[in-house]
Amino acid sequence: MKRLQVLFLVALSSSLLLFGCGKSEETAVQPIVQPIVEQQPEKEEDSSSEEAETEEDLDTPPAEGMVRSRLTNEWVDEDVANTRPVAIMIPNSKTASQYSISDASILYECNVEGSMTRLMAVFEDWKNLEKVGNIRSCRDYYLYWAFEWDAIYIHYGGPFYIDDLVGRSDTQNINCIDYGKASFRDTAKNSTDNAFTSGSLIQDAINHYGYPLTYRDGYSDATHYQFAGSSEPNTLEQYSDAINASKIDLSPAYPVTNCYFIYNEETGLYDRYQHLSGDSDGPHIDLANNKQLAFKNVLIQNTYFEVRDQKGYLSFQCHDTTRDGWFFTNGKGIHVTWEKTSDYGATRYYDDNGNEIKLNTGKTMVCIVEDGDTFNVDDKSIESN
Repeated sequence: MKRLQVLFLVALSSSLLLFGCGKSEETAVQPIVQPIVEQQPEKEEDSSSEEAETEEDLDTPPAEGMVRSRLTNEWVDEDVANTRPVAIMIPNSKTASQYSISDASILYECNVEGSMTRLMAVFEDWKNLEKVGNIRSCRDYYLYWAFEWDAIYIHYGGPFYIDDLVGRSDTQNINCIDYGKASFRDTAKNSTDNAFTSGSLIQDAINHYGYPLTYRDGYSDATHYQFAGSSEPNTLEQYSDAINASKIDLSPAYPVTNCYFIYNEETGLYDRYQHLSGDSDGPHIDLANNKQLAFKNVLIQNTYFEVRDQKGYLSFQCHDTTRDGWFFTNGKGIHVTWEKTSDYGATRYYDDNGNEIKLNTGKTMVCIVEDGDTFNVDDKSIESN
């Protein structure tokens, strides 16, 4: 605006109209008896100023009352940003009936018994969801990942291994077996995977247990993830050892789910596939809206684990400072290390120079891989260090 005022003062006899990057023609009328005075040529538009205005627009809320999400860095209503997220356990078998999963801001995936993966979907804007799930049982290691978002954890029972952690006074969870009004049964692929919930039922359960809707003081980091600015996204081009990553194949680590991601250059997202049949691809679809799951950021987290018993129940070491992983975004990937030092502390990821990485604005997929397993990137095998 200051620049337009200066131009106006310099050319009082001109009528200058700016719209975006274009300008209207000028008409100068001189009296016949007076000599024609040569006008000073106008200065060309300064491209750096245009870029500055664009950057400012990207950092300006699109509507009053909107702020940046701590989960995705996207613009959200202030009420949404201040409301605690919910973390819902969702099965990932072929018979799972997955609804509203594409609305999750962050999706965690980890093995459970039998080399089958289970998902934990973290929803930030959950109040208006009509059908979410289906809901399955808890595994205690997922609780530690829910803790770091101060999320209210929603599950359908679980083995006795969860009892101590669920029973803590600081754990705020909704067990749909204990509080039956928190879920409903609906048509699904089978009779086991047919328990669902909704935003209104979650709200009712939160009221029943007296849980606060807003973030609890001291229970989570407001700057959990570091995000690159919208005007300067993280391309990973600054890393000389960054690898091309058009396809991230997790099937060696997740042999039952056989999931993988394909980078979509048009959208700039990683589209997710799983449960392949023969040579055909199996897009991972949200049954609520028929959308394929897609992510701006993919984090691979190598994690120490143990087998607890003959039934195959697992235990993962969520607190660690010695393990590594990978970060993928915009069709490239870099090696990282990760640290989590307390129950409610954020899992933080660092590049090989020791700097905390910056994610790009959008949804994030976190894949927990058993220590020692491998996965493939563009047909190259990647092993944990």
